Amino acid sequence: MNTKKDKTASVDWGSVLRQASVPIMFIIICAFCIPISGLSANMLINEIVTRMGRNSFLILSLLIPIMAGMGLNFGMTLGAMAAEIALILVSDWQIVGIPGMVLAVIVSVPISILLGIFCGKILNEAKGREMITSYIMSFFVNGIYQLVVLYLMGSIIPIKHTSIKLPRGYGIRNTVSLLGMRQKLDNLLAINVAGVKIPVLTFIIIGLLCLFIVWFRRTKLGQDMRAVGQDMEVARDAGINVERTRIISIVMSTVLAGIGMVIYLQNMGNIATYSAHSQIGMFCIAALLVGGASVDRASIGNVFLGVILFHTMFIVAPRAGAYITGDSMIGEYFRVFVSYAVITLALIMYETNKRRMRSAAGQQLAAAQEAEKASAKGGEQA
Repeated sequence: MNTKKDKTASVDWGSVLRQASVPIMFIIICAFCIPISGLSANMLINEIVTRMGRNSFLILSLLIPIMAGMGLNFGMTLGAMAAEIALILVSDWQIVGIPGMVLAVIVSVPISILLGIFCGKILNEAKGREMITSYIMSFFVNGIYQLVVLYLMGSIIPIKHTSIKLPRGYGIRNTVSLLGMRQKLDNLLAINVAGVKIPVLTFIIIGLLCLFIVWFRRTKLGQDMRAVGQDMEVARDAGINVERTRIISIVMSTVLAGIGMVIYLQNMGNIATYSAHSQIGMFCIAALLVGGASVDRASIGNVFLGVILFHTMFIVAPRAGAYITGDSMIGEYFRVFVSYAVITLALIMYETNKRRMRSAAGQQLAAAQEAEKASAKGGEQA
Protein backbone atom coordinates (compact mmCIF):
# COMPACT_ATOMS: atom_id res chain seq x y z
CA MET A 1 0.00 0.00 0.00
CA ASN A 2 2.80 2.40 0.94
CA THR A 3 4.59 1.64 -2.33
CA LYS A 4 1.49 2.58 -4.32
CA LYS A 5 1.14 5.82 -2.39
CA ASP A 6 4.81 6.63 -2.97
CA LYS A 7 4.40 6.04 -6.71
CA THR A 8 1.34 8.28 -6.82
CA ALA A 9 3.09 10.96 -4.81
CA SER A 10 6.14 10.80 -7.10
CA VAL A 11 4.14 11.73 -10.22
CA ASP A 12 5.64 14.88 -11.73
CA TRP A 13 2.47 16.91 -12.21
CA GLY A 14 4.48 19.79 -13.67
CA SER A 15 5.72 17.52 -16.45
CA VAL A 16 2.22 16.12 -17.02
CA LEU A 17 0.77 19.64 -17.33
CA ARG A 18 3.55 20.70 -19.72
CA GLN A 19 2.84 17.73 -21.97
CA ALA A 20 -0.92 18.40 -21.89
CA SER A 21 -0.63 22.19 -22.21
CA VAL A 22 -1.62 22.35 -25.89
CA PRO A 23 -4.76 20.14 -25.57
CA ILE A 24 -5.79 22.08 -22.43
CA MET A 25 -5.35 25.39 -24.29
CA PHE A 26 -7.54 24.16 -27.16
CA ILE A 27 -10.19 22.82 -24.80
CA ILE A 28 -10.38 26.31 -23.27
CA ILE A 29 -10.53 27.98 -26.71
CA CYS A 30 -13.30 25.62 -27.88
CA ALA A 31 -15.25 26.01 -24.62
CA PHE A 32 -15.11 29.79 -25.09
CA CYS A 33 -15.97 29.84 -28.81
CA ILE A 34 -18.71 27.18 -29.02
CA PRO A 35 -21.40 29.15 -27.11
CA ILE A 36 -20.50 32.38 -28.95
CA SER A 37 -20.64 30.72 -32.39
CA GLY A 38 -24.35 29.96 -32.02
CA LEU A 39 -24.05 26.55 -33.72
CA SER A 40 -26.50 23.90 -32.61
CA ALA A 41 -25.10 20.78 -30.95
CA ASN A 42 -26.44 18.63 -33.81
CA MET A 43 -24.74 20.71 -36.50
CA LEU A 44 -21.45 20.86 -34.59
CA ILE A 45 -21.35 17.09 -33.99
CA ASN A 46 -22.22 16.46 -37.64
CA GLU A 47 -19.33 18.65 -38.78
CA ILE A 48 -16.86 17.04 -36.37
CA VAL A 49 -17.85 13.50 -37.45
CA THR A 50 -17.49 14.49 -41.12
CA ARG A 51 -14.03 15.95 -40.52
CA MET A 52 -12.94 12.93 -38.51
CA GLY A 53 -13.77 10.69 -41.46
CA ARG A 54 -12.11 13.11 -43.90
CA ASN A 55 -8.83 13.77 -42.05
CA SER A 56 -8.03 10.91 -39.65
CA PHE A 57 -6.42 8.58 -42.23
CA LEU A 58 -4.08 11.37 -43.35
CA ILE A 59 -3.00 12.17 -39.78
CA LEU A 60 -2.44 8.50 -38.93
CA SER A 61 0.12 8.36 -41.76
CA LEU A 62 2.38 10.60 -39.62
CA LEU A 63 2.81 8.05 -36.81
CA ILE A 64 5.27 5.67 -38.48
CA PRO A 65 8.08 8.23 -39.16
CA ILE A 66 7.71 9.51 -35.58
CA MET A 67 8.18 5.93 -34.38
CA ALA A 68 11.39 5.75 -36.46
CA GLY A 69 12.71 8.94 -34.86
CA MET A 70 12.27 11.07 -38.01
CA GLY A 71 9.92 13.57 -36.40
CA LEU A 72 6.92 15.20 -38.08
CA ASN A 73 6.89 14.19 -41.73
CA PHE A 74 6.08 17.30 -43.76
CA GLY A 75 6.96 15.09 -46.73
CA MET A 76 3.51 13.50 -46.48
CA THR A 77 2.57 16.22 -48.98
CA LEU A 78 4.38 14.13 -51.61
CA GLY A 79 1.82 11.34 -51.13
CA ALA A 80 -0.99 13.89 -51.39
CA MET A 81 0.37 15.09 -54.76
CA ALA A 82 0.65 11.49 -56.00
CA ALA A 83 -3.03 10.97 -55.11
CA GLU A 84 -4.05 14.15 -56.97
CA ILE A 85 -2.21 13.04 -60.13
CA ALA A 86 -3.92 9.62 -59.86
CA LEU A 87 -7.36 11.20 -59.41
CA ILE A 88 -6.86 13.53 -62.38
CA LEU A 89 -5.97 10.55 -64.60
CA VAL A 90 -8.90 8.45 -63.30
CA SER A 91 -11.27 11.40 -63.87
CA ASP A 92 -10.04 11.66 -67.47
CA TRP A 93 -10.59 7.92 -67.90
CA GLN A 94 -14.19 8.48 -66.71
CA ILE A 95 -14.07 5.77 -64.04
CA VAL A 96 -16.35 6.81 -61.19
CA GLY A 97 -17.62 5.63 -57.82
CA ILE A 98 -15.78 3.09 -55.66
CA PRO A 99 -14.00 1.49 -58.69
CA GLY A 100 -12.59 4.93 -59.55
CA MET A 101 -11.36 5.40 -55.98
CA VAL A 102 -9.74 1.95 -55.90
CA LEU A 103 -8.03 2.60 -59.25
CA ALA A 104 -6.82 6.00 -58.01
CA VAL A 105 -5.27 4.31 -54.96
CA ILE A 106 -3.60 1.69 -57.18
CA VAL A 107 -2.17 4.39 -59.50
CA SER A 108 -1.03 6.56 -56.59
CA VAL A 109 0.88 3.79 -54.77
CA PRO A 110 3.83 3.40 -57.22
CA ILE A 111 4.15 7.20 -57.53
CA SER A 112 4.11 7.51 -53.72
CA ILE A 113 6.73 4.76 -53.39
CA LEU A 114 9.11 6.48 -55.83
CA LEU A 115 8.64 9.85 -54.13
CA GLY A 116 9.01 8.23 -50.71
CA ILE A 117 12.31 6.53 -51.66
CA PHE A 118 13.62 9.83 -53.04
CA CYS A 119 12.55 11.71 -49.92
CA GLY A 120 13.91 9.02 -47.57
CA LYS A 121 17.33 9.07 -49.23
CA ILE A 122 17.52 12.85 -48.93
CA LEU A 123 16.49 12.69 -45.26
CA ASN A 124 19.21 10.12 -44.60
CA GLU A 125 21.71 12.78 -45.67
CA ALA A 126 20.14 15.27 -43.24
CA LYS A 127 19.98 13.28 -40.01
CA GLY A 128 18.83 15.45 -37.12
CA ARG A 129 17.23 17.96 -39.51
CA GLU A 130 14.53 15.75 -41.00
CA MET A 131 11.56 18.04 -40.37
CA ILE A 132 12.92 21.18 -42.02
CA THR A 133 14.40 19.08 -44.85
CA SER A 134 11.07 17.33 -45.52
CA TYR A 135 9.34 20.73 -45.43
CA ILE A 136 11.66 22.11 -48.12
CA MET A 137 11.34 18.83 -50.04
CA SER A 138 7.59 19.37 -50.25
CA PHE A 139 8.20 22.73 -51.96
CA PHE A 140 10.70 21.18 -54.37
CA VAL A 141 8.39 18.32 -55.39
CA ASN A 142 5.51 20.80 -55.62
CA GLY A 143 7.47 22.53 -58.39
CA ILE A 144 7.75 19.22 -60.28
CA TYR A 145 4.03 18.57 -59.68
CA GLN A 146 3.15 22.01 -61.11
CA LEU A 147 5.28 21.26 -64.19
CA VAL A 148 3.50 17.92 -64.71
CA VAL A 149 -0.09 19.20 -64.34
CA LEU A 150 0.45 22.61 -65.97
CA TYR A 151 2.53 21.63 -69.03
CA LEU A 152 3.00 17.88 -69.45
CA MET A 153 -0.62 16.78 -69.01
CA GLY A 154 -2.32 17.25 -72.33
CA SER A 155 0.90 17.77 -74.28
CA ILE A 156 2.93 14.65 -73.40
CA ILE A 157 0.65 12.79 -70.96
CA PRO A 158 -2.61 12.12 -72.88
CA ILE A 159 -5.65 13.95 -71.48
CA LYS A 160 -8.76 13.47 -73.64
CA HIS A 161 -11.56 15.44 -72.01
CA THR A 162 -11.76 19.20 -72.48
CA SER A 163 -13.65 19.56 -69.19
CA ILE A 164 -10.35 18.81 -67.42
CA LYS A 165 -7.89 20.56 -69.77
CA LEU A 166 -7.24 24.27 -70.00
CA PRO A 167 -8.66 25.98 -73.13
CA ARG A 168 -5.17 26.22 -74.67
CA GLY A 169 -5.18 22.42 -75.10
CA TYR A 170 -2.71 21.36 -72.41
CA GLY A 171 -2.50 21.77 -68.65
CA ILE A 172 -5.21 21.01 -66.08
CA ARG A 173 -7.91 23.43 -64.98
CA ASN A 174 -7.78 25.01 -61.53
CA THR A 175 -10.60 22.76 -60.32
CA VAL A 176 -11.29 19.18 -61.37
CA SER A 177 -14.74 17.85 -60.51
CA LEU A 178 -15.00 14.52 -58.67
CA LEU A 179 -18.79 14.51 -58.80
CA GLY A 180 -18.80 10.84 -59.87
CA MET A 181 -16.86 9.93 -56.71
CA ARG A 182 -18.23 12.54 -54.31
CA GLN A 183 -18.82 10.89 -50.91
CA LYS A 184 -19.30 7.47 -52.52
CA LEU A 185 -17.21 5.89 -49.77
CA ASP A 186 -18.88 7.95 -47.05
CA ASN A 187 -22.39 7.11 -48.26
CA LEU A 188 -21.90 3.40 -48.93
CA LEU A 189 -22.66 2.19 -45.38
CA ALA A 190 -23.69 5.50 -43.82
CA ILE A 191 -26.17 5.55 -40.96
CA ASN A 192 -28.08 8.47 -39.50
CA VAL A 193 -28.21 8.77 -35.71
CA ALA A 194 -30.32 11.65 -34.35
CA GLY A 195 -29.65 13.71 -37.46
CA VAL A 196 -25.89 12.99 -37.45
CA LYS A 197 -24.56 11.20 -40.54
CA ILE A 198 -21.94 8.57 -39.61
CA PRO A 199 -19.81 7.27 -42.54
CA VAL A 200 -19.43 3.74 -41.19
CA LEU A 201 -17.29 2.32 -44.03
CA THR A 202 -14.86 5.25 -43.82
CA PHE A 203 -14.47 4.70 -40.07
CA ILE A 204 -14.00 0.94 -40.65
CA ILE A 205 -11.09 1.72 -43.01
CA ILE A 206 -9.62 4.14 -40.46
CA GLY A 207 -10.07 1.49 -37.74
CA LEU A 208 -8.26 -1.09 -39.89
CA LEU A 209 -5.34 1.32 -40.28
CA CYS A 210 -5.25 1.78 -36.49
CA LEU A 211 -5.15 -2.02 -36.02
CA PHE A 212 -2.41 -2.25 -38.65
CA ILE A 213 -0.30 0.34 -36.79
CA VAL A 214 -0.79 -1.48 -33.46
CA TRP A 215 0.18 -4.79 -35.12
CA PHE A 216 3.07 -3.24 -37.06
CA ARG A 217 4.70 -1.91 -33.86
CA ARG A 218 5.06 -5.52 -32.67
CA THR A 219 6.66 -6.84 -35.87
CA LYS A 220 10.41 -7.17 -36.39
CA LEU A 221 10.44 -4.14 -38.71
CA GLY A 222 8.35 -2.12 -36.24
CA GLN A 223 10.74 -3.01 -33.41
CA ASP A 224 13.67 -2.02 -35.63
CA MET A 225 12.05 1.35 -36.30
CA ARG A 226 11.54 1.95 -32.58
CA ALA A 227 15.16 1.00 -31.92
CA VAL A 228 16.34 3.41 -34.64
CA GLY A 229 14.10 6.12 -33.19
CA GLN A 230 15.62 5.67 -29.72
CA ASP A 231 19.30 5.57 -30.72
CA MET A 232 20.63 5.13 -34.26
CA GLU A 233 24.16 4.13 -33.19
CA VAL A 234 22.94 1.47 -30.76
CA ALA A 235 20.55 0.17 -33.44
CA ARG A 236 23.41 0.04 -35.96
CA ASP A 237 25.57 -1.88 -33.47
CA ALA A 238 22.67 -4.32 -33.02
CA GLY A 239 22.84 -5.14 -36.75
CA ILE A 240 19.91 -3.01 -37.93
CA ASN A 241 20.28 -1.34 -41.33
CA VAL A 242 19.42 2.16 -40.07
CA GLU A 243 19.28 3.95 -43.44
CA ARG A 244 17.07 1.30 -45.04
CA THR A 245 14.71 1.25 -42.03
CA ARG A 246 14.34 5.04 -42.15
CA ILE A 247 13.58 4.98 -45.88
CA ILE A 248 10.91 2.29 -45.37
CA SER A 249 9.23 4.43 -42.69
CA ILE A 250 9.03 7.42 -45.05
CA VAL A 251 7.78 5.26 -47.95
CA MET A 252 5.03 3.81 -45.74
CA SER A 253 4.03 7.28 -44.57
CA THR A 254 3.95 8.62 -48.15
CA VAL A 255 1.86 5.71 -49.44
CA LEU A 256 -0.62 6.02 -46.56
CA ALA A 257 -0.82 9.79 -47.12
CA GLY A 258 -1.70 9.14 -50.77
CA ILE A 259 -4.52 6.77 -49.78
CA GLY A 260 -5.67 9.28 -47.15
CA MET A 261 -5.75 12.05 -49.77
CA VAL A 262 -8.06 9.96 -51.97
CA ILE A 263 -10.42 9.58 -48.98
CA TYR A 264 -10.13 13.31 -48.26
CA LEU A 265 -10.87 14.43 -51.84
CA GLN A 266 -13.79 12.03 -52.38
CA ASN A 267 -15.38 13.71 -49.38
CA MET A 268 -14.73 17.19 -50.80
CA GLY A 269 -16.03 16.26 -54.27
CA ASN A 270 -13.41 18.22 -56.25
CA ILE A 271 -9.68 18.80 -56.58
CA ALA A 272 -8.22 22.28 -56.25
CA THR A 273 -5.48 21.22 -58.68
CA TYR A 274 -2.75 23.64 -57.67
CA SER A 275 -3.50 24.16 -53.98
CA ALA A 276 -5.34 21.14 -52.49
CA HIS A 277 -2.11 19.65 -51.15
CA SER A 278 -0.41 22.89 -50.10
CA GLN A 279 -1.71 23.03 -46.50
CA ILE A 280 -2.43 19.33 -45.94
CA GLY A 281 0.87 18.62 -44.19
CA MET A 282 0.67 21.74 -42.03
CA PHE A 283 -2.90 21.16 -40.84
CA CYS A 284 -2.41 17.41 -40.24
CA ILE A 285 0.72 18.03 -38.18
CA ALA A 286 -0.98 20.84 -36.26
CA ALA A 287 -3.95 18.55 -35.48
CA LEU A 288 -1.62 15.80 -34.24
CA LEU A 289 0.23 18.24 -31.97
CA VAL A 290 -3.06 19.66 -30.66
CA GLY A 291 -3.91 16.11 -29.58
CA GLY A 292 -0.91 16.10 -27.24
CA ALA A 293 1.70 14.47 -29.49
CA SER A 294 5.29 15.68 -29.67
CA VAL A 295 8.10 15.48 -32.20
CA ASP A 296 9.29 12.14 -30.79
CA ARG A 297 6.12 10.66 -29.27
CA ALA A 298 2.65 10.17 -30.78
CA SER A 299 -0.19 7.70 -30.35
CA ILE A 300 -3.46 6.84 -32.07
CA GLY A 301 -5.30 8.58 -29.20
CA ASN A 302 -3.43 11.81 -29.99
CA VAL A 303 -4.73 11.60 -33.57
CA PHE A 304 -8.42 11.45 -32.67
CA LEU A 305 -8.21 13.95 -29.82
CA GLY A 306 -6.35 16.32 -32.13
CA VAL A 307 -8.91 15.98 -34.93
CA ILE A 308 -11.77 16.74 -32.53
CA LEU A 309 -10.13 19.76 -30.86
CA PHE A 310 -8.41 21.26 -33.90
CA HIS A 311 -11.40 20.98 -36.21
CA THR A 312 -13.85 22.11 -33.55
CA MET A 313 -11.77 25.28 -33.40
CA PHE A 314 -11.81 25.45 -37.21
CA ILE A 315 -15.60 25.21 -37.26
CA VAL A 316 -16.46 27.67 -34.50
CA ALA A 317 -13.65 30.28 -34.79
CA PRO A 318 -15.01 32.15 -37.89
CA ARG A 319 -18.51 32.41 -36.40
CA ALA A 320 -17.17 33.45 -33.01
CA GLY A 321 -14.94 36.02 -34.73
CA ALA A 322 -17.90 37.38 -36.68
CA TYR A 323 -19.97 37.68 -33.49
CA ILE A 324 -17.23 39.42 -31.49
CA THR A 325 -15.77 41.74 -34.17
CA GLY A 326 -18.40 41.74 -36.90
CA ASP A 327 -15.86 40.26 -39.35
CA SER A 328 -15.71 36.49 -39.96
CA MET A 329 -12.24 36.87 -41.51
CA ILE A 330 -10.87 37.50 -38.01
CA GLY A 331 -11.79 33.89 -37.20
CA GLU A 332 -10.08 32.72 -40.42
CA TYR A 333 -6.89 34.59 -39.54
CA PHE A 334 -7.07 33.29 -35.99
CA ARG A 335 -7.26 29.62 -36.93
CA VAL A 336 -4.42 29.90 -39.48
CA PHE A 337 -2.33 31.76 -36.88
CA VAL A 338 -3.07 29.05 -34.29
CA SER A 339 -2.05 26.29 -36.75
CA TYR A 340 1.44 27.75 -37.14
CA ALA A 341 1.64 28.76 -33.46
CA VAL A 342 0.93 25.21 -32.28
CA ILE A 343 3.72 23.78 -34.45
CA THR A 344 6.13 26.47 -33.25
CA LEU A 345 5.21 25.88 -29.61
CA ALA A 346 5.64 22.11 -30.00
CA LEU A 347 9.09 22.51 -31.56
CA ILE A 348 10.19 24.93 -28.82
CA MET A 349 8.92 22.56 -26.10
CA TYR A 350 10.66 19.61 -27.77
CA GLU A 351 14.00 21.43 -27.94
CA THR A 352 13.63 22.69 -24.35
CA ASN A 353 12.89 19.18 -23.04
CA LYS A 354 15.80 17.75 -25.03
CA ARG A 355 18.21 20.29 -23.53
CA ARG A 356 16.81 19.67 -20.05
CA MET A 357 17.36 15.92 -20.48
CA ARG A 358 20.91 16.48 -21.71
CA SER A 359 21.59 18.73 -18.73
CA ALA A 360 20.17 16.15 -16.30
CA ALA A 361 22.25 13.39 -17.93
CA GLY A 362 25.36 15.56 -17.66
CA GLN A 363 24.69 16.23 -13.99
CA GLN A 364 24.20 12.52 -13.31
CA LEU A 365 27.47 11.71 -15.09
CA ALA A 366 29.32 14.40 -13.11
CA ALA A 367 27.84 13.08 -9.85
CA ALA A 368 28.89 9.53 -10.75
CA GLN A 369 32.44 10.69 -11.53
CA GLU A 370 32.63 12.57 -8.23
CA ALA A 371 31.41 9.46 -6.40
CA GLU A 372 34.11 7.37 -8.11
CA LYS A 373 36.82 9.87 -7.16
CA ALA A 374 35.61 9.92 -3.55
CA SER A 375 35.59 6.11 -3.35
CA ALA A 376 39.07 5.96 -4.93
CA LYS A 377 40.44 8.43 -2.35
CA GLY A 378 38.83 6.45 0.47
CA GLY A 379 40.50 3.29 -0.84
CA GLU A 380 43.92 4.98 -0.98
CA GLN A 381 43.61 6.30 2.58
CA ALA A 382 42.62 2.84 3.81
